[in-house]
Amino acid sequence: MSRRFPRGGSVSPARPVTRRRALKLIGGTLAACTLAPSLSLGALRGAKRPNVVFILTDDHRWDAMSNMNHPFVQTPHLDRLAREGVRFNNAFVTTSLCSPSRASFLTGQYAHTHGVKNNLTPWSDSNVTLLEHFKSAGYDTAFIGKWHMPGSLPSLRGVDRFITFTVQGGQGRYFDCPLIVNGREEPSRKSYITEELTDRALEFIDGRRGNPFCLYLSHKAVHHQFLPPQDLKDLYDGVDLRLPPEADSLISIVDGLVVSGVVGPLEYHYRNYCRTITATDREVGRLLDSLEAMGILDDTVVVYAGDNGFFWGEHRLVDKRWPYEEAIRIPLIVRYPLMTADPGIPADQMALNIDLAPTLLDLAGLHIPGNMEGSSLVPVLRDRSVKGREAFLYEYFKDFPYNVPEYLAVRTGRYKYIRYQGRRKNEIFDLANDPREMNNLLGTPEGDALLPELSALMDRLTQGRGM
Repeated sequence: MSRRFPRGGSVSPARPVTRRRALKLIGGTLAACTLAPSLSLGALRGAKRPNVVFILTDDHRWDAMSNMNHPFVQTPHLDRLAREGVRFNNAFVTTSLCSPSRASFLTGQYAHTHGVKNNLTPWSDSNVTLLEHFKSAGYDTAFIGKWHMPGSLPSLRGVDRFITFTVQGGQGRYFDCPLIVNGREEPSRKSYITEELTDRALEFIDGRRGNPFCLYLSHKAVHHQFLPPQDLKDLYDGVDLRLPPEADSLISIVDGLVVSGVVGPLEYHYRNYCRTITATDREVGRLLDSLEAMGILDDTVVVYAGDNGFFWGEHRLVDKRWPYEEAIRIPLIVRYPLMTADPGIPADQMALNIDLAPTLLDLAGLHIPGNMEGSSLVPVLRDRSVKGREAFLYEYFKDFPYNVPEYLAVRTGRYKYIRYQGRRKNEIFDLANDPREMNNLLGTPEGDALLPELSALMDRLTQGRGM
């Protein structure tokens, strides 16, 4: 399959190690090994395949963390991840919607390739997940948490433990959520779902035997109804929420956005959203502390991401189905000391949800299949100065009953071009001078001058994708 967007650059280690040499030294199948500059040959000989923990949250936008200077949300454990790993400042999803984005994380593919185009189109069992690749390489594997893709629950090849839920259309409940454990229903043992899923994750890790493990931990949080645990229900009372100037309390009703589920005063929901983020951060901390107590934290790749962002009144919107920055940008943090140079220094290169699968396979020294459309981020982990992708394609397919047209978008380092189907006017934004995307340049001399190049770029990126 041809690549349909520019790939990131590569970099050579300080002490050159060929692929064949690395294969002999580690004794594994290192098809795409990229070694940290600080990794000595002595350390290399003793290297083991890493464990992998991927933590995925729902609707957590990129700037809702204290390490991103949020005015009041406290996320000390995500701050630790960013301090000890690499935070990607420019991480995006290729479709800002739960089911397509989740399938893209699992497969390393765009929605038009894996087929989960919206929250109504079902998952195909012909799709191959990153967990299946890890299982084939001898890993113990688990998917724990929110599946939320249409159709019946799959058998999910390559997974030793599959724990999920189907209530509320697969969204689950924050309190007393029944689980499906390897096909059988079980009650939740903890009242709060984020704590329960963390317990199940720790049980899987504790129960491993001689093999490394790959854990895909998919939280319900922080999706609406944005319910925090009881001990955090008054957190952030009285703080200045600093909502955007175009927002108002009843925006979800006044502007016909009731289908988003955010019904009632915007301020009420936003406080609960922020409380729920802090509750989720606390469970991330419990997981990190447990890995550290087991003595395996530094032998484990830990990745934290959100499946898409969320509008809190920006552009007079709630929800996440429009291609503006608040919806398409996500938190993405990677911690793995063995393959990371300069921890704590963030990365400004563009990263995508489709990059997760090839990155994890690369970190484990496993082959990256040719049908994955993402790129490994390992070169960036090793050297924050390498060149990343220059642009990427974003796509959205109609999702009933939401009144959002289908569209394509191209985002470069500076500009965004959005091409809508139907009567809505296309848009071009200069993100350097207009980061809130309030001034559509199309129809101005500047925008009309940019249009031919951006339109041609979109055509190149979409060429051959079979829409």
